Amino acid sequence: MTPGPVERLLRRDRSIVLVAVAVIVALAGAYTVMGVGMDMSALDVTRMAPGAGAGKAMPMGMAWSLSHGLLVFFMWWVMMIAMMTPSAAPALLLYAAVKRLGTERVQATALTLWFLLGYLFVWAAFSLLATGLQWALGQIGLMNDGLMRLNSRLSAGGILLMAGLFQFSGLKDACLSHCQSPAKFLTTHNRPGRGGALRLGAYHGVYCLGCCWALMALLFVGGIMNLWWIVGLAFYVLAEKTLPHSRWLTRGTGALLLGAGGYFALTGL
Repeated sequence: MTPGPVERLLRRDRSIVLVAVAVIVALAGAYTVMGVGMDMSALDVTRMAPGAGAGKAMPMGMAWSLSHGLLVFFMWWVMMIAMMTPSAAPALLLYAAVKRLGTERVQATALTLWFLLGYLFVWAAFSLLATGLQWALGQIGLMNDGLMRLNSRLSAGGILLMAGLFQFSGLKDACLSHCQSPAKFLTTHNRPGRGGALRLGAYHGVYCLGCCWALMALLFVGGIMNLWWIVGLAFYVLAEKTLPHSRWLTRGTGALLLGAGGYFALTGL
């Protein structure tokens, strides 16, 4: 059967949104891997991580200044864009379909991009907090500036335990449930115009942040620019949000994190 005009429009919007997401993720990934503006790229940090077999000494890292702080912030934000945008694709496609079938069908694609911008603004706020935390940890001597990870097994164990406990929390379940099935939220809170799209994207981003903030904190344990951790966490978040009946994955990961956190904490005493 030949698809009708509505079906063709939906397919076109779906293609445009997916291409836009792919381009954004590719550019953000390239920025992260190359470590634009930083003293080392993510490839350098990954090669020099413990267990990577590198024999080179680790440099101390840049002294903090306003310009360096801005670079660290953009490093965090672009990394979050690369990691979190793929898992937002289902909500973006659903939002585009809702707009295409409503009164703003002509603007559906543009409004979807505004929705994405609102979503990414939330991760910008998280990145600002993460930058401040990274600076504070460095000031009290708990951060290895070269490896960009915690140098205290006790502190690393504390973050692992926190992340593990959060996997069993009601807040995690509520936010994950929203991220897995955003249809009711999108239709209930749908508002017209760019402002409505921006706010709705930000609301969705808040739920996503509520679901994943503890997992993102694990970057302080494995290395903020360690590609193995970046890619691994990105795929895990995508699986947790898209696999059917992923409660077993959430709980199983929580148990593993608690076990690892207990080991790190005990051996760090």
